[in-house]
Amino acid sequence: MVRRRVLVAGIVQGVFFRQSCRRVARDEGVAGWVRNLPDGRVEACFEGPADAIDRVVAWCRHGPPGARVTGVEVIDEPPAGEVGFN
Repeated sequence: MVRRRVLVAGIVQGVFFRQSCRRVARDEGVAGWVRNLPDGRVEACFEGPADAIDRVVAWCRHGPPGARVTGVEVIDEPPAGEVGFN
């Protein structure tokens, strides 16, 4: 199990990024959460098997069709026992 925090910059708010991210994470069996930040970025935290998290992070690099991702910062963190995805 691994945990990664992801900060996504660009046109990522108001384009269903969070809802799409939640669906992708759940489909991959990844736990965690996603939220909008006041500075226009989206922050997400993913916890689960490394290969599944790698696929979700890869999805974050482009997001849903309306998004224009300009940058993704990935921070490794110790697992915290996340359950479900909010």
